[in-house]
Amino acid sequence: MEVKENKTLQKILDVANKEFLQKGFKDASLREIVKKAGVTTGAFYGYFNSKEELFDALVKEHADYIINIYDTILADFQNLPVDQQCSFMDNHSKYGIEKMFDYVWNHKKPFILIYKASAGTKYENFVQQIAKKDIESTEVFLNTVEENGKEIQRIDPIIEDLVINNAFNMFFSLILRDLPREKVEHCLNQLFTFHRGGWDLLLNIS
Repeated sequence: MEVKENKTLQKILDVANKEFLQKGFKDASLREIVKKAGVTTGAFYGYFNSKEELFDALVKEHADYIINIYDTILADFQNLPVDQQCSFMDNHSKYGIEKMFDYVWNHKKPFILIYKASAGTKYENFVQQIAKKDIESTEVFLNTVEENGKEIQRIDPIIEDLVINNAFNMFFSLILRDLPREKVEHCLNQLFTFHRGGWDLLLNIS
């Protein structure tokens, strides 16, 4: 009985993944998902209470994992003395990007849903939420640097917002393209170098 239930659940999830990807969350039909999965509406509601909960089942674990990676790396960085933060910022950022890259690369399906089909769900601003965390952590870093007597050139908040949001959008866009891993890694390394050089020139931490 348990094996049958697991197969039924997996069938619902597989059908839902295709339906959401093809039509997006808003236009995907719960009735069509139930029909294609070969289950009754009553059977479906034995597993999920809503279309939102079904989408959640496909992506929540993976979205939470990426947020946890970011928060953990950020906390480790902020616990460093300020001189080490300045010295190791590049390495710390690259380490975080590599960890996030590995996870997203190995779990592409849920992130394709988040990136392309999540309008109308709590995940539709997922990339922007990560970018917001990065903007806030950048502000904390700059304040810490100034409080410790170092002079910096402040970046206009509009530019900071645009650059960081675009960087994370490009990060996910590159990974989710149909490209070999080596090509994506090469492009991400160039993207990181490009952005790092711009930040260094603008901040001019003395």
